[in-house]
Amino acid sequence: MSSSPVAPAHPLEPFIQSLLSAQALLPDSETNLLEVVGILKSYGVVLDAYSRNLIYIADHQFLVLFPFFKYFNGDISLSRLLRHWGHDRINFEYAEYCMKTMLWHGGGGFDQYLDSQDFLDHCHRATAAKIKGNTLVQGLSRVFPDFLPEQVRQLAYYSALGQFWRVMSDLFMDLCDRYDHGKISSIPQVVAHIKAGLVAAAALPITYAVTIDGVVYDLVPKSAGITFLMDVAVPYVEAVFFRGTPFLGTVSYNAQAYQIPVEQSQFEYGALYADPVPIGGAGIPPTLLMQDMRHFLPDYLSAFYASQGRGLADVRVKMCQSFQKSMFCVTSAALQGLLPYPADTQEEGESQANHEFLVAWMNRLATSRLAVVQF
Repeated sequence: MSSSPVAPAHPLEPFIQSLLSAQALLPDSETNLLEVVGILKSYGVVLDAYSRNLIYIADHQFLVLFPFFKYFNGDISLSRLLRHWGHDRINFEYAEYCMKTMLWHGGGGFDQYLDSQDFLDHCHRATAAKIKGNTLVQGLSRVFPDFLPEQVRQLAYYSALGQFWRVMSDLFMDLCDRYDHGKISSIPQVVAHIKAGLVAAAALPITYAVTIDGVVYDLVPKSAGITFLMDVAVPYVEAVFFRGTPFLGTVSYNAQAYQIPVEQSQFEYGALYADPVPIGGAGIPPTLLMQDMRHFLPDYLSAFYASQGRGLADVRVKMCQSFQKSMFCVTSAALQGLLPYPADTQEEGESQANHEFLVAWMNRLATSRLAVVQF
């Protein structure tokens, strides 16, 4: 009597086992560690600025239809305006790009709440107070009743992403401090640090309220039950790490060319899939992020880049490669934190559930840059 055939191992089974054994999708090496920690240090500084500006816009530019000074955080002066025009500034446009990518792809409890009647009730009270006495906008709202609620939904995403990045900025800066003090010495330790931070912040409430004429109007109250991990962090990973948006100039937007999938769920333009080489070209949003991080690179990472290949001539491409490596570490931490059962469970059913969970994600990562970052 012949035995039952054994199911073939998944092509990415080694990565699945790495995640189950508290390793990472990125190989552990001194070079990878230096790149990942160094780039996350500069990223943490930039995220701090992005977070503050997104929250400022949400709180202080509420339904300002022409927010000319939204990037100034309320500090408007001629010298700052001149620096802004000369592009001697943080490129907050990239933060908005990520926010709009999340808004467009949607998904998760936060997106569901923004489509609920409870949110609309809160929204109508706040918008009525804001446009009181403004006959032009009142008339616009009557003709297009969905216009103002959609603007408020976008502002809610400004706030939610700002709150998410506030946590991540602190998490990355703490990681770099531990590295500088010799407490982080491997890629698995980087992943463990990020995972611990994500788990600690998992239940952190995400709320949003605005003050109009001295009265506070809740838009996303604490009672809505929106939390950091499942309602904001996971949709962020889905939208920015996996799906993203096709970069202008790299593919044809002509529908007849069939270069862009019809279904958003099939998009593979996120940070884990993108080719770093086009960085620096027009229409490539991460160029703005690399330009921002360039100003805050730690000395040891700048020296490493200077010693490689073309030196600092193509530093933004090298930074993007390091950034992609770091995002595979963040993805490793997120997947380990989202496992349905403890990774070291001895229960066969629970082990199988964990394995199936990771298989589903590995199927999506099969066409990513995962193979490239192994070298």
